[in-house]
Amino acid sequence: MALPGRATPAGTARFRDRAVKDRGLPFEHFRDGPGGLSLSSLGLGTYIGSPDGPTDVAVEQATIVCLTSGRVNVLDTAINYRYQRAERSVGRAVGRAIGQGAVAREEVFVATKNGYLAPDGGQGPPSRDWVEQELLRPGVLSPEDVVDGCHAMSRSYLRHQFLRSRENLGVETIDLLYLHNAPDAQLPTVGPEVFLARLEEAFALYEELRDAGQLGGYGLATWDCLRTPAGSPGHFPLEAAVRLARKVGGEEHGLRFVQFPFSLAMPEAWTAPTQPVRGERLPVLSAAARLGLGCFTSVPLAQGRLARGGLRRTGLSAAQTAIQFARSAPGTLGPLVGMKRAEHLSEGLEVAGRRPWDLATFTSCVDGRGAPAPG
Repeated sequence: MALPGRATPAGTARFRDRAVKDRGLPFEHFRDGPGGLSLSSLGLGTYIGSPDGPTDVAVEQATIVCLTSGRVNVLDTAINYRYQRAERSVGRAVGRAIGQGAVAREEVFVATKNGYLAPDGGQGPPSRDWVEQELLRPGVLSPEDVVDGCHAMSRSYLRHQFLRSRENLGVETIDLLYLHNAPDAQLPTVGPEVFLARLEEAFALYEELRDAGQLGGYGLATWDCLRTPAGSPGHFPLEAAVRLARKVGGEEHGLRFVQFPFSLAMPEAWTAPTQPVRGERLPVLSAAARLGLGCFTSVPLAQGRLARGGLRRTGLSAAQTAIQFARSAPGTLGPLVGMKRAEHLSEGLEVAGRRPWDLATFTSCVDGRGAPAPG
């Protein structure tokens, strides 16, 4: 039976207040997100790992630890992560934590993504047959909808994947659904005109899912497209996405979030003015704020490189320094951190007990990497 409810302002504020009052966490660990939600400045990411039973258990346990610690109420996954197994691990953990009375559904913000082909690693036909048997034969997907052999954003496909994600996660309402790397995957092949038409159709579907009470909001999870200079191949302007969302959903549209890489190794979202907004060029973090979008950031540890040999601040490990840097960026809701092993969970969750850096400390880290501070 699917869990009813969704993240709410009252519920997430209750999680925050309990963390501050009972666990002594700093109030600044929580951020005000779109829709009045109180969101932890650390989110749990679930990307990395093998599609096997031990990893299923590790992700499930990490999710429970994050929720029951009172330090994390933001969970991030995707239907294609570990062949749908990541979503199922998260779903089982949320169900267990709620069943134990550790949290309520209204306190937990659950985000997932769709767009990439996502064979089922837990059941169903082998991956090589999955597209044919589950998508092409039933007419869910047409061959011409598939870009580069791995990505599709037709209405029927995105609806199919969304419903599967709800089933995998075991929830009636998904709080946030990202269109997964759509500009990065689609623009180089189909061009701007076709891509914008497809994006409008996807947003229209997401608005219908919101109207049905099955989806809280939607967003774009991206890689390079927002951080590359305007006019360069693969660049995508956030302003264009907001215009489309207003067109299909009005002023109360559900496009409320964006995700992109940001770290000491990839600081462009803070340093590079790549996004045109009302005639001005701004870095992504500033542009998103100007457009009313909440920002989550990915790969804060540069897939482990910064944890092994990155910058270290006094009293912090290299991994904690990288996480603290990412969560201290002005305009961010917080980084999404992959943590499965007990020592990584302990190290990462300890950062939640610290206040984010002030602007001077944050920018000194950027400058220390040789990147220019924004003017």
